[in-house]
Amino acid sequence: MNRNRDYVLKVSGGRLGYVHMYDMSSQSLEKLYVDLDAENRSHDGIVIDLRDNHGGFVNAYALDVFSRKPYLTMTARDMPPSAARTVLGQRSLEKPTILVINRHSLSDAEDFTEGYRAMKLGEVVGEPTAGWIIYTGGTALVDGTVLRMPGTRITDAQGKDMEMNPRPVDKLVVREPGETMQNKDSQLDAAVHELLTHIK
Repeated sequence: MNRNRDYVLKVSGGRLGYVHMYDMSSQSLEKLYVDLDAENRSHDGIVIDLRDNHGGFVNAYALDVFSRKPYLTMTARDMPPSAARTVLGQRSLEKPTILVINRHSLSDAEDFTEGYRAMKLGEVVGEPTAGWIIYTGGTALVDGTVLRMPGTRITDAQGKDMEMNPRPVDKLVVREPGETMQNKDSQLDAAVHELLTHIK
């Protein structure tokens, strides 16, 4: 969302970029790639926003981009230094990040949050997720209605069910009613503050 991107730029003094994944579809993943390439390479860090993300299936691909670490710098003649992965055409951010979630982040957004925490990619700010993470499929009934049936159980690395167990946050921040009308976002404020503190 352009408004949130501009908000993060303003409150961070231009130091932080912003990406929002509105769902976990292949189209959203492609948009993430474009946003990171076009806008966020010049910033010191990135705020990743998964609020109101109702899931999909691309969490592992998105996490890949944020988890890859730098290992070489390449400097072509008369060109500025660049990260080797990027020069060689691999998707890789290689910058500090922070994740913002809320109680409307569910399904594959919760898988992403679990992976982000398990790989220790950064802090998680906002509200615990919904706890709705069991894969379902549609089954047609005789009268034409469709019934959603659970099909795949999801557990974390310790074997604990993720269904009915919201993903936690490192810093709890609940937005107050009316913040949007006041052009304020306390969750983004907290994320910017925490990430800038880490970068310093």
